[in-house]
Amino acid sequence: MTRTTAQLASVTLVLGLLMLPGSAGALQMFTDTGLVASDIQDTITAYLAALGNPNNGNAPGPLAGGHRAINWDGGGPPTVDGTPPLTPFTTFQNTRGATFTTPGTGLTQAPSGAIPPGGTNALSDINPTYDDLFAFFSPNRLFTPVGSNVTDGVFSIPGTGGSVPAQVSGFGAVFSDVDLEGPTTIEYFDRFGNVIGEFTVPEITGNQTFSFLGIAMGPGEDLIARIRITTGTTALGPDESLPTVDLVVMDDFFYGEPQAVPEPATLLLLSAGLVGLGACSRSRRNRARP
Repeated sequence: MTRTTAQLASVTLVLGLLMLPGSAGALQMFTDTGLVASDIQDTITAYLAALGNPNNGNAPGPLAGGHRAINWDGGGPPTVDGTPPLTPFTTFQNTRGATFTTPGTGLTQAPSGAIPPGGTNALSDINPTYDDLFAFFSPNRLFTPVGSNVTDGVFSIPGTGGSVPAQVSGFGAVFSDVDLEGPTTIEYFDRFGNVIGEFTVPEITGNQTFSFLGIAMGPGEDLIARIRITTGTTALGPDESLPTVDLVVMDDFFYGEPQAVPEPATLLLLSAGLVGLGACSRSRRNRARP
């Protein structure tokens, strides 16, 4: 095999490997717990540095770097009303490239704590005890599924209205009132549907507490195309009078800047073209020989 043909074969092999799941790399995991929001802020700051700064806000993509964040607060405070449960939850689909669904009734941005008369869709509307159970990381709304404890998320290029699928280099979330070890998890999937990993959100004793879990993919690893969050042992509704019941809600989400998903057909065509180029080059040289 000539040097040129060997080089072409190597490139073809690399392109083939790019299409396979499970590329090796150094995944980083960030976890923390705290009694107040400031207790976990240093870990979140480190996590955002791993994802990449700055916060790209609502800027259309694709962008080369940075991260996105959702705090559910609608520009507040002051924000007194929550939102009716909705699935799919597309509020941030176009602006920040994230769409969320639940097998339950829907997902809501709900205020925690007392709201003025006339305020709607608060967590206390589900159960009055929740004002003493949950606390917001950023004032003053939280995020939760209703009728289920499962939240699914997918990513797209911001500014495309969800029409261009994307993947991210990491995803993390803040949780309130994780009492039990094990039930609250984030599961991550690559673009092939393979499970990257399922990670447990750390627990902390007490009410109105905070937990954080996030992962950042290392160089060469497949990125995250989908996530599934399981919050606690059951959907909101009951109180926590039973020791086996753990009710959990979410606050701020952080994730890497959404990047376009490579097209398998494009890689295959490029690979085939390189193989053909190598074959043509070899044939030309053979014909030139005396």
